[in-house]
Amino acid sequence: MNNKMKIIPVFVPHVGCPNDCVFCNQKKITGVGDVLVNSGYVTDIIEECRKTIKADTLVQLAFFGGSFTAIDSGLQEELLRVGKYYKDLGVVQSIRCSTRPDAINNDILKLQKKYGMDIIELGIQSLDDEVLKLSNRGHTKTDSENASRLIKEHGFALGHQVMPGLPGSTIQKDIDTCRLSISMKPDMVRIYPTLIIKDTDLIQMYNEGRYHPLTLTEAVEICAYMCSMYSLNGIKVIRMGLQNTATVNDDEDVVAGPFHPAFGQLVEERIYLASVISMLKGIDLREKNITVVSDKRLVSSIVGQKKSNINELKERFSIKNISFQDSCDENIIEIFHEQHKLGSFNKYEIYNNYLQFKRGEQCI
Repeated sequence: MNNKMKIIPVFVPHVGCPNDCVFCNQKKITGVGDVLVNSGYVTDIIEECRKTIKADTLVQLAFFGGSFTAIDSGLQEELLRVGKYYKDLGVVQSIRCSTRPDAINNDILKLQKKYGMDIIELGIQSLDDEVLKLSNRGHTKTDSENASRLIKEHGFALGHQVMPGLPGSTIQKDIDTCRLSISMKPDMVRIYPTLIIKDTDLIQMYNEGRYHPLTLTEAVEICAYMCSMYSLNGIKVIRMGLQNTATVNDDEDVVAGPFHPAFGQLVEERIYLASVISMLKGIDLREKNITVVSDKRLVSSIVGQKKSNINELKERFSIKNISFQDSCDENIIEIFHEQHKLGSFNKYEIYNNYLQFKRGEQCI
């Protein structure tokens, strides 16, 4: 059995959404325009995807883009029936949906359970009521707490989606959201720094100077902090930053904000850099050559895009040259000057190293 999961995404833009959030244009984000959402729509997507899926691959059907559990119950049942049909056939092994915290109750969850739903992701975005109001979310922190509790009580896997950098938010409010989210014990989380997308109310706020998006550097740092906090609490971070699509990119529908096609990689690179800096701090490395010994799969995260991490290390410590050597231990990163070992760290320690690094700098 191939353990890598294949996702069949079914986008239902704005279906079920009771209001328009200031940052949201689901048609732009998903790349899906006006579609007739019904059982045939879902069946066609699954059958098309089946053509490219190997027989031994784990498959997950995912209803993304709208507020799935806010859809008319008759339409929900129609769509879920298709998912359960393919799940019973063994074509699909699990089903997931994304929805709003105020679209969860006992009856809704019983319907999801009846048709084989496995994972429910909540777009909590923020756990600060002022931020939620300014973003026109239409729900409260209490809604997110209650929905999270009910989802876990009914035996579903719980996902959270959070958005640092929303109107009215601050670094501290984003960190507080992360901490409160962790206390609700989600199984997984997605972190989406706020972007300004075409045809949203956030554009007007931006143009009038009422909203200032995070810079790319700021977004990377806050996401690195949040990712580290979630990871240390056993919560899997399954995505950071919007997926790059044909329209969601710097040249099309993103008007402003910290968009990068490899945003998650930037965050990982920043976390690794903090570990290396922490290990080398206090060592005189002026004009010395050092060698990093690590699994070759980690080299890109240590080097950084366009050698950004290497350049920062050279400048910070006045290092003459940094070279790499493949390690026989895929989990350990070691640094040497000639034959002298300067230090090492386990790749699972990087999140704690990052938090200690930031606290030491008193930046967050």
